[in-house]
This record gives sequence, structure tokens and C-alpha cells, in this order.
Amino acid sequence: MDKNTFTGLFLIMIIMGASIYFMKPSEADIKKEQLTVHQDSIKKGLIKTPAATTATVAKADTVKKNGAVDSAVLKSPFGAATVGTEQFVTIGNKELSLKLSTKGGRIFTAELKNYKTFNKKPLILFDGKDNKFGLTLKAGDRTLNTNDLYFTPSTTSLQVAEKDSGSVTMRLSYSPTQYIDYIYTLKGTGFKLGLTIKSTGLEQVVGTSTVYNLNWSASLPKQEKDIAQERQYTTVYFKNTDNEVDYLSEAKDDQKVIADKKIQWVAFKQHFFSNVLITKDGITKSDLAVSTNVADTSDVKQMKADLTLNRSADGSLPLEFYFGPNRFNTLKEQGNDLQKLVNLGWGPLKYINQFAVLPLFNFLNKFNWNYGIIILILTIVLKVVLAPLTYKSYLSMAKMRVLKPEMDEIKGKVGEDNPTLLQQEYLKLYKKAGVNPLGGCLPLLIQMPIVIAFFRFFPSLFELRGESFLWMHDLSTYDAVITFGTIPFIGNHISLMCLLMTISTLIYTYFNNQISGATGQMKYIGYITPIIFLATLNSYPSGLNYYYFLANMLTFLQQYMIKFMVDDKKIHAQIQENKKKPDDPKKKKSGFGAKLEEMMRQQQQVQAKKK
Repeated sequence: MDKNTFTGLFLIMIIMGASIYFMKPSEADIKKEQLTVHQDSIKKGLIKTPAATTATVAKADTVKKNGAVDSAVLKSPFGAATVGTEQFVTIGNKELSLKLSTKGGRIFTAELKNYKTFNKKPLILFDGKDNKFGLTLKAGDRTLNTNDLYFTPSTTSLQVAEKDSGSVTMRLSYSPTQYIDYIYTLKGTGFKLGLTIKSTGLEQVVGTSTVYNLNWSASLPKQEKDIAQERQYTTVYFKNTDNEVDYLSEAKDDQKVIADKKIQWVAFKQHFFSNVLITKDGITKSDLAVSTNVADTSDVKQMKADLTLNRSADGSLPLEFYFGPNRFNTLKEQGNDLQKLVNLGWGPLKYINQFAVLPLFNFLNKFNWNYGIIILILTIVLKVVLAPLTYKSYLSMAKMRVLKPEMDEIKGKVGEDNPTLLQQEYLKLYKKAGVNPLGGCLPLLIQMPIVIAFFRFFPSLFELRGESFLWMHDLSTYDAVITFGTIPFIGNHISLMCLLMTISTLIYTYFNNQISGATGQMKYIGYITPIIFLATLNSYPSGLNYYYFLANMLTFLQQYMIKFMVDDKKIHAQIQENKKKPDDPKKKKSGFGAKLEEMMRQQQQVQAKKK
């Protein structure tokens, strides 16, 4: 290659490079051309739209030309429904005010008309775009969710009078003869909303499967004063077709997949209100979850339920919602064991509350008294019923107090170096005197399940919500007399009723020690429990602390009255008479006493071998 040829080729390369640089299209022109080619390819059938989420499809397909929606959008399954403007339909009755959204055809807002939040604002069970309710559909190679598609309402509003009923249809159209209807039915009174999902003529679009995959989720807003306490009672409940009601953890994030049994209903249950989805034919598979990971810090928890349901032969799926209070009697009226949403405790505690405490409370509630008075009468009735046990406990402690001088004498003779021998001598004394050393404890132990049952009863009692008594503005939550920065185990306040309850328990412990003659460590152990109560119950409902305070005061009164019925001199005389009686060899020892003596005998033999 000679010099002139090389120079020519070099100049040509410079010209071509400059042309490419200065004449290249802008970034916007490239994107525009790529989109045009892509849309032309779709029209010609050269490429297919890949499977994607509805949100992605909607974003890609809403390209408009000359003010019209691209024809590719209209030709895709439910393409026209991916484009629209969200509008709302209001329906309501005496108890409910519901807002339906044309986007998703779902319930956008659920408000209870006759209730307010703790700060007197409208009580809205859920609200906003973070809440989902939609069917997952497979249309060709696209996966759609009705939650993101636009429905057409049959009316703009519906208000139902007390004795009437009405319905609103939200229609998701594929064509004039192919569509999915959400038919909402509401009566003039009540907390229930009917929903029938019906598919018409869509077998060629979404297939012939008889299964619906329903995705339901909601972020539940704060309704009560103490969000920490509200979270303790908020979780997902469910009932299977074997009439078993269970729930996810209330204390932590939890998830559970249920495929071995059908589920009849699923509830997003808060402390005092619930959103329940009830099915007629059952849910074949459920993936349930509860989480405190919420976008809004004022929300209590995030609930999720992915459900698989079978539709009927005509393509319909009948459902029913309950939006209402967790009042035991109201829930029971709805049927389907919804009253089990009110957790009355486990084991025997549940039966004590359900079959004893609750019926008595309901009876007293008929008189329309203030709930502070009802709790007072409830406590009095309970103390009267338990009075025989209280008397027996007091009498046993009085006997032990009378025997204390003789026990001290035995202790002086035997000494403290041989505790086994000392206990054996004590048992001989108890036997001769006819005294049961556990006689004072057993009546108290029998009463403990009832005391613990109230610990679960009052926090779950809807009737106390918003009810005031004396300085307590709301018996369902704490009554803060002092507020400060957060202190470990105490919180950011001091509850006055909890403080009074603690003081009364300390006084009760002091007088109880005087009656029983407790000494040493036993004398001071009783003072630890009230301090623990102060830390534990400080954020619990003032109604619960009020009950414990009343129980202490009535116990003082009972012991004061029993004191006049029990004469220590007579008890001492009776004990001395018992000691003079010869041992009856035919008298059968109690099982506990025999075991205790045998244990002490074995322990003494072990100590003798060591020596």
C-alpha cells in the first residue's frame, strides 16, 4: 500500500467516525423507535407478551396514540380493564358504611357507624390501597389479579333502610357476554355483607378450572389507647370444618399453611373488632400470616390470607363478611362459632368464664347499671360463693398459729441441724392435734383458677370499652395518673388503680402474716408478689385492677367478720383434747400424709448412712 492510498483510507475512516458521532439518534429517539418496533411485532404476532404482574402489564400497555389506547392493550385478555380511573361506590346500613373501589371491585374502606376510636374519631377497620382483595387469574401466558383491574359498578351509591335489603354489582368485563361479577348484598341492619363472585363465559379465557385463588390482606389501624396492648390481642383466627378454632401467635410474627383440613372462616381479629371472611363450602388450602412489619407505625399489624376455594357448578362462589365488634353475644348471634374470637382463656379457665362468670355478668348487665357497680356486685357474689373456702383457710391458719408455741418448743429440743427429724416431730404434733398443715393453702389453691380466669375475662370484655367509672375514663385500658419517660418493666406511666391494688395487696399480706404467724423467709415472700403485680398489671385494663382491688377489700371484710367467729382459746382447748386421745390404729392415713412420712423416713436413712 503506497502513501497516497493509506492517506485516503485514513481520511475516509475519520469522515465515517465523525458522521456516526454527530448523526447518531438521541436516547429518546432510540427508546421511541424500540417501542414502535415492539408494538408492530405484537400486532403482527411475531412476539408474545411475556407473563408479568398486572401492574407491569398495565404500565407497559397504557401507551396512547393520538389520545386513544393502543389496540394491543384492547386485544390482550382483560386489556381494557387494565386502564381506568379509580372511582368509589358508597354502600351502607344502620351499622356499616362501606366504600367500594372500581379498581379491584373490592371493599376499599370499612367503617362502623356506632363506634369511635379511643380519641373519638370515626372507627375505620381498614382503609386504603395497602389492603388487597383479589382473584389470581391465568389468562393465556399472563397472570392477572383482579385487585389491579378496573370494574364497572351497577350504581354509584346504596343506602339500605332497616327492613330492606339491596345489592351492588361490580363487573369486570372481558366482552359483553364474558365477565366476572362481584355481587355485594347488604341488609338494613347487621354487621354482615354478602359477596357472591360469579364468572360467566370465561372458560376459553381463564380455563375450566373450578378453583379460585383469592388473595386477601389488610393493614389494621390503631383503634385503642395502648397500641402495645392492642397488639397482644391481634392476630389471624380461623375455624376448620371440624369446628376447631385456632389462631396464629399473638406475641410474634407467624405464618401457617393449612392444607389437611378445610377452613370455614378466616378472621383478621383486633382487640375489640374483627374482619371475618366466611365461606359456605370451605377453603381447601390456606396460607395465613400475621406481622408487625407495617408501613405505617400507627397500624397494629399486617394480616394476610392466600386462599384456595372451589366454586360451584354455575361458576359462583358465595362468601360473607362480618365487620363488627368482638362482643361475645353479638358474635354468637352471627352463628358459625364466631364467639370463639373472644379468647376467654385455656382449659378450665375458659369454662369458668363462659359458663359461670359471663352468664352472671350478662344478667347484671340487664339492669343498665354503671359497669363499675356491676364489677362490684360481681365481686361480692364471687366472694359469697367462695366464703366457705375462705373460712376454712382462716380456721386452718388459726390452728397453726395456736400450735406455734409447741412447734417452737420442738424446734428448741431437736435443733435446726436435722431438718428431717424436725419435720417428722412436726408431723407427729399435727397428727395428735388433728391439724392439717396444708389446710390453709388448699382453699386458696382452689380459688386460684377463678382469680386467673378473671385475668383473661376483663381484658377481653368488649362491654368495658369506653365506659367510665370514678376517675377511670375507660375501664378497658389503664388509667394513667402519672406519665413519664419509659422505665423498664413499668412503661411510661403509673396506673392509679393498679397502684391502689398493689397497696391493698401489701396490706392484705401483712394481716395475713399476722393470722398465719408466718416467720422468717415465708414472712417476706408474700411482699414480692404485689411488686410483680405492679410491673405486670400497670398497663392492663383499669377494670381488671379495680376487680383485684375490690377482691382484696372484701377479703379484709370477710376476715374481720370471721375473726369474731373463731376463738383461739377454744381452738387451743380442742387441740389439747385431740392430743389426749389415743391413736386409732384403724384410722387410715391420708395418701399425702403417708407419702410425706415415707419420704422423710427415707431421707433420714440416707443421712444416717452418710454419718
